[in-house]
Amino acid sequence: MPGRKYHYIGLICFSLAYAACKVPELTGKTANKHVPDSYNNSQDTVNTAQVKWKEYFTDPHLVALIDTALKNNQELNITLQEIEISRNEVRARKGEYLPSVGVRAGAGLDKAGRYTNIGAMEENTEIKPGKEMPDPLPDYLLGIYANWEVDIWHKLHNAKKAAVARYLSTVEGRNFVITNLVAEVANSYYELLALDNQLEIVKKNMEIQQNALDIVKLEKEATRVTELAVRKFEAEVLKTQSLQYDIQQQITETENRINFLLARYPQPVPRDGQHFDELIPASIHAGLPSQLLANRPDIKQAELGLAAAQLDIKVAKAQFYPSLGISASFGYNAFNPGYLLRTPESMLYSVAGELVAPLVNRNAIKATYYSANAKQLQAVYNYERTILNAYVEVANQLAKINNLEKSYDLKSKQVAALTQSITISTDLFKFARADYMEVLLTQRDALESKFELIETKKQQLNAMVNIYRALGGGWN
Repeated sequence: MPGRKYHYIGLICFSLAYAACKVPELTGKTANKHVPDSYNNSQDTVNTAQVKWKEYFTDPHLVALIDTALKNNQELNITLQEIEISRNEVRARKGEYLPSVGVRAGAGLDKAGRYTNIGAMEENTEIKPGKEMPDPLPDYLLGIYANWEVDIWHKLHNAKKAAVARYLSTVEGRNFVITNLVAEVANSYYELLALDNQLEIVKKNMEIQQNALDIVKLEKEATRVTELAVRKFEAEVLKTQSLQYDIQQQITETENRINFLLARYPQPVPRDGQHFDELIPASIHAGLPSQLLANRPDIKQAELGLAAAQLDIKVAKAQFYPSLGISASFGYNAFNPGYLLRTPESMLYSVAGELVAPLVNRNAIKATYYSANAKQLQAVYNYERTILNAYVEVANQLAKINNLEKSYDLKSKQVAALTQSITISTDLFKFARADYMEVLLTQRDALESKFELIETKKQQLNAMVNIYRALGGGWN
């Protein structure tokens, strides 16, 4: 018999060892962190992303708006609660690999049939000479208990590390939200300034067109032009007048977009757009592409997500291995409260260890393991895509800044030429050396060119904001 007993024990140990070693193989992938050495062959290591947003944006109205948005924006506050949720997940994971200890107290009543095994024993059991076991039998319990899973394969420890990585990832997610929020408020603010200037240009152009209309009416009275010319000029004035209401609607929507970002109901947005055409975009230092890995919150968020996914594979792999659990209890148990704390008669205690390993039908564990690997591959691709996207964003904005600068210079000259042509065409019309269509087309071209110049200036300022965001600035 003893030999057979040891044979069974050996068979069980062999089965457990086999279960621990039989782990499916996975096809892994290492993330590629390589980026080009420079942007446009520049080796300048100075990086605008290191500049704090209050120093990067100098308009006091814009600074005040951004500051309010960072305090009140709902999306940002939602993200802060996600951080709190992740922090609590870390606490929960940390508690899993520590022993759990609890207190247990209870009372009960038990009545066994007299003609049963337990009932017969109770009848013949004497607590004291001449006194039999109480019937029914009360039961009182007071004790403490503890359970502990020994983390021999670091399963619980890795789960806690994965939770920490996800917590840090949510922190970087908050930083990314801050970066985008700062940029969105700034872009909307510059759009608002541009609309204000376009509205001012429309009003000035209405005066020019009204003056031209008056001249045409005088020319008609002198029979030098027909009623057609008068109607053409009137239509152009009406068209420009209607244009101002379109711009006013855009101003309202842009103001409300800013108010929404600031988590407040519609109200006027303080601003100073009188010198919009004199605004000069801040000088940009893109630094080196490798600095994106440290400056961009979304890249760091993806990197931490990848680290958590890799740890999840280790946790899933540990499910194939035997787990060791230890349980213990200590307390007092008696049928009479007066006997409950008598030592050692009423004292009870127990200690047990348990080794468990999956042997048959491990499909659920395999599925979890394969899913963890697939999620890790997703995290690798997401990380690589985030790095690529960051580089492309910076490259695009650098090219845009350069091209917009050249475009703005040319459009400025175009506006100056067309502005002069308005006066020239009007004078020529007075002396019958130009027809009314030339005057109309000149005024229309001048208005469009001024609009385009303002739009180009706005794009320049937006590019300044977007390159700051693309480099990873705004959250620090």
